[in-house]
Amino acid sequence: MKLNFMNLLYTLSDALDMVEHNMIGVQSAHGKHVAYISYLMAKKYGMKGDELEEFTGCALLHDNAFTEYVREELMGGSAVDASELKRRIEILDSRQYMDFISHSAHSVMGEKNISLLPFRTDIKDVILYHHENADGTGPMRKMSYQTNLKSQIVHLADMFDLTCNIMTMNYDDFCKSTSAIRQNAGKYFSGRSVELFVDAVSYEDICYLQDYSAEVILRRELPSKNKNYTEEEIKNIAAFFARIVDCKSSFIKNHSFGVAEKVGLMGKFYGFSDEKCTRLYLAGALHDIGKLIIDNDVLEKTEKLSESEYSYVKTHADATYQVLRKAKGLSDVTAWASRHHEKLNGSGYPHGLFAKDLSHEERLMTCCDIYQALTEDTPYKKALSHKNAISVMRDMVTRGEIDSSIVSDMDSIFGI
Repeated sequence: MKLNFMNLLYTLSDALDMVEHNMIGVQSAHGKHVAYISYLMAKKYGMKGDELEEFTGCALLHDNAFTEYVREELMGGSAVDASELKRRIEILDSRQYMDFISHSAHSVMGEKNISLLPFRTDIKDVILYHHENADGTGPMRKMSYQTNLKSQIVHLADMFDLTCNIMTMNYDDFCKSTSAIRQNAGKYFSGRSVELFVDAVSYEDICYLQDYSAEVILRRELPSKNKNYTEEEIKNIAAFFARIVDCKSSFIKNHSFGVAEKVGLMGKFYGFSDEKCTRLYLAGALHDIGKLIIDNDVLEKTEKLSESEYSYVKTHADATYQVLRKAKGLSDVTAWASRHHEKLNGSGYPHGLFAKDLSHEERLMTCCDIYQALTEDTPYKKALSHKNAISVMRDMVTRGEIDSSIVSDMDSIFGI
């Protein structure tokens, strides 16, 4: 399958940045800022071509395991209560805050996750060591000679964006920040990375960023191309982002994976081509990417939602569309993923579409999403059996909400 992989990374990084911004208050577009500064330093070092492009993509995803880290390490695998998390963060002093966001588990998880992605140049240990200080005081106690330059570059770029407000930075602010970086050579930052920063990053580069945004600049400087990826590679990309979505909340744990597997299986049942089945799998994995911007206080509320809360949660479907619509060559995947709450009688959302507006693939995505939700455990309900789930779905058919033939087909396939 042909895919513009780097374009997809830029597209989906919006959702990652939004999660960090909402959960711990880091600047919006943090991942893109780190990628931009890393790009400037790496280019100065002499990286070019695929190596430069893929290293920039790796920097873009340096915090890919943040939601997983929060859920598994900070909350013991339980539901992440956003207000409680924010309360804990607010009482931290500056040192405790930096320890929190640079915990080694976050880097270990991120390194494991990114190994799923089909990078074809060497990005090994970049994520793993991106929080290590030059003097060995980082979370893994690695000194600069024990880490690679790529990880050192991302570390400096990350700290620069976390400790400065790049988007409001003036010339004096930039000079002070550069001076602080110089002073911390050999302590927080390797001497080589400091040299690269000083040589590669100018105040004009910061102004350029403020005027055009990191994404616009990076897309212009690193025009990416379509490349051929195997079915396994596409499914690994899907798994990478499904894991991020499903780790956002214990309420939706493994939901994206489940939908992806079921819609892919149904595609094979209908005799779709291998590529179309793979694209359906990708759409299933990404269908809830919009939930990354929904506050967990509402997403994990066990009591009945108020009207305004329910309206807020429903915005995730349009958010999925807004995130994916910029992905080149994936208009079909975007439609299949973002219309999974539409109903044949116009009662769905976000657009209130009717049967005549919905393709077979979009109807299939809706049915697979419903079936997966009914047959999985959540903290507030037990999973239904296949028989009971199909019974619920047949009631929805009677009300004119979902496709009768697809429900019958799912009954025959998943009932085995």
